[in-house]
Amino acid sequence: MAPKKLLCLPSLLLPLLTLLLPQADTRSFVVDPDHDRFLLDGAPFRYVSGSLHYFRVPRVLWADRLFKMRMSGLNAVQFYVPWNYHEPEPGVYKFNGSRDLFAFLKEATLANLLVILRPGPYICAEWEMGGLPAWLLRKPKIHLRTSDPADNMTKIFALLRKYEPRGPLVNSEYYTGWLDYWGQNHSTRSVPAVTKGLENMLKLGASVNMYMFHGGTNFGYWNGADEKGRFLPITTSYDYDAPISEAGDPTPKLFAIRNVISKFQEVPLGPLPPPSPKMTLGPLSLHLDGNLLAFLDFLCPQGPIHSILPMTFEAVNQDHGYMLYRTYLTHTVSEPTQFWVPNNGVHDRAYVMVDGVFQGVLERNMKRNLFLTGKKGAKLDVLLENMGRLSFGSNSSDFKGLLEPPVLGQTVLTQWLMFPLKVDNLVKWWFPNQLLKSSHPQTPSGPTFYSTTFPILGSGGDTFLFLPGWTKGQVWINGFNLGRYWTKRGPQQTLYVPRPLLFPRGALNKITLLELENVPLQPQIQFLDRPILNSTMHKTYIYSLSDESASEPMELSGH
Repeated sequence: MAPKKLLCLPSLLLPLLTLLLPQADTRSFVVDPDHDRFLLDGAPFRYVSGSLHYFRVPRVLWADRLFKMRMSGLNAVQFYVPWNYHEPEPGVYKFNGSRDLFAFLKEATLANLLVILRPGPYICAEWEMGGLPAWLLRKPKIHLRTSDPADNMTKIFALLRKYEPRGPLVNSEYYTGWLDYWGQNHSTRSVPAVTKGLENMLKLGASVNMYMFHGGTNFGYWNGADEKGRFLPITTSYDYDAPISEAGDPTPKLFAIRNVISKFQEVPLGPLPPPSPKMTLGPLSLHLDGNLLAFLDFLCPQGPIHSILPMTFEAVNQDHGYMLYRTYLTHTVSEPTQFWVPNNGVHDRAYVMVDGVFQGVLERNMKRNLFLTGKKGAKLDVLLENMGRLSFGSNSSDFKGLLEPPVLGQTVLTQWLMFPLKVDNLVKWWFPNQLLKSSHPQTPSGPTFYSTTFPILGSGGDTFLFLPGWTKGQVWINGFNLGRYWTKRGPQQTLYVPRPLLFPRGALNKITLLELENVPLQPQIQFLDRPILNSTMHKTYIYSLSDESASEPMELSGH
């Protein structure tokens, strides 16, 4: 019997959206090319829209963000539908909880906002792999985004005008700010620059969408990445210097935009809601749970995969997070000998240990000298971190893991054990009950788990997790993957913690850290009442493998 053909996500969206539409004879939206305008229900119409990504905002906060957009004078919301968020495995669809597209569309309706829907399948959006699911890369020779070779915008617009010489003016992505990369300054765009450009377009009668109006957060492993001479992963915060901050608060930019819009169309009466209550707490001391290597049986209960040469994440169906590669030295290495991976084969960061002792880091597109010693039979562990797949560019098949076999001196290392790690399962379900109770190492070395519990008196509020002195890692609060921190590199120093993630009124909350490199002498954290998004603490890390200067202007990412 032939296998049943699976429907792809875009084909599922059409009937889904059809169910949400009113009767066709009651509403209409058409282009009036003779008068260079849109007609909504037969009347001239111009949209003033803002982008908001439901997948970057907790579901319980959707209504709050959409209401603030409407009160700002917008009449529409624009958003993407990321394929990989809704089809994590071929034929497995998720439209519940934070993925409930029906619920978000209904919230937009309740906020009296029209919807501009961008369903993909490719979206960019600085999102993991541009919205394409990582399981596409399980076909190692796949070529992504290669069906349309046209990339000359002048010719494209000329072709457009050949067939559509008239029509309404539209700016679908008017940038209110910009994204952030780890290791670079926080991006901003001034209020006068934003409002001047907006007013000029509205004077021309154009329809405008502001990208972003509320940026939100790249929770978990969902950040994307760019590449121009070097690999540039996106920060956890997607604040974007947008009119509504990452925490959902109106900014001076919002009020200035609202004032501009009011010159051209009515804005809803009444004040905008005030900033949400904020909370401070700490400092709190974290206790050592143990090195990551001690928990392999829990992190990879199915056991390792054996291969002569290392396999990629995709080859073993590990879409996100971390994978441990293990081999054993076949001879004694008594003198410090360089450990390296040819052809830029580390995707994206490798944390190297010999017999459980942390040795150092190898990083994609970075020149780093790492020298090892060890006796014959010594255990060599290499923890690989997927820092987010490229979200921009054609044919960007961004495989993760060890893409080439590592070399020690002149010896190609073979006979690898690969442990796909389910870190989120460990943190959410197994900590702390079933874990080892043996004595912990006196000095933590390399990837290590830390945690603590804390109560919140009263109702609490939004807050920002500050990790002074910590290096790089991942954070979970009450089992929820808050995202990556990289205190040493910056610019982002705090992680946004929405109030709904915390248990109020004395109940115990648990925070878990996976620190990948070095722990501060005092392993403490704090919760602040304001974010720190622009503190690049380590400016000398860039050693690009290319000849391009680190200060060269970046090519703009696409959306």
